[in-house]
Amino acid sequence: MGTQIGKMLNNPLPKYLTDKKNIVRLIMLTALFAVVFINIYAPFGLETIYVLSEWEFFGVSSMIILTGVLVVVISRVIMYYHSKRKELLVWQYILWVFAEVLAMAIFYTLFEKLFIHDSRFILDLLKISVKNTTLVLFIPYSVLWLYFSWQDKKNQLQRLANTSTSHDTSKKMIPLYDEKGVLRFSIKAEHLLYIESADNYVNIFYIDKGKTVRFTLRNSIKRLEAQLKSAQVIRCHRSYMVNFEKVTILRKDKDELILELDGPTSIELPVSKTYAQNVMETFTHYSLTH
Repeated sequence: MGTQIGKMLNNPLPKYLTDKKNIVRLIMLTALFAVVFINIYAPFGLETIYVLSEWEFFGVSSMIILTGVLVVVISRVIMYYHSKRKELLVWQYILWVFAEVLAMAIFYTLFEKLFIHDSRFILDLLKISVKNTTLVLFIPYSVLWLYFSWQDKKNQLQRLANTSTSHDTSKKMIPLYDEKGVLRFSIKAEHLLYIESADNYVNIFYIDKGKTVRFTLRNSIKRLEAQLKSAQVIRCHRSYMVNFEKVTILRKDKDELILELDGPTSIELPVSKTYAQNVMETFTHYSLTH
């Protein structure tokens, strides 16, 4: 356990904590939280020393806390430029935050002693200021660290998704799950032909070594339709789903639409009226992009 914590503390600080936009967000949220905190808990005792209206108290206390937040502003500007020259480690960042707490606490202690003329012993005032400043800084710091981490992971996933979709779709693997959500079969998009409903099962037809092969999977075509929504495998009939990567011809035969597929043998699939519009739109899209 101790070894893991040691490794974590010696890890490089995540870049999102020294990103300029995130630093601005941190300063703004810290200032807002501090103003709310001071006006709710009134730790400086202004209301007992001076006769102030609610709005006067709000204005004075807000000016005090925002002046104190300048410590954070200066600190984060220094951190930003320092991180450009030298990589910060997690343990260094934690010490930096404690230094911000102490600097801010000293500022508020001196303010209470010199301007409010608080009669309490200065070390007692410093102890109280450290406690209040810790709450003022650690709560928004912790919340934003979690938020920035979540946002960074989200952006990474988005970049991965964009990268995968920018690649040749024929190389994309299509996973196929059974009714319990267990992965049973995975195939390249370029090899899948179509899927046929068979009561509580589906037959998956694909190309293997130049031949059309069938794999039977326990699942419904309705569930597969939802699972394969992001792939170009669409419903064309109550009994069929087709991989549009393999569609070569869309023709009208009397009152029925027919799809012809590029396979080892001639394959034709009917298009029912329910799915005709979606099939036509997909075919048009493929005609324009391929």
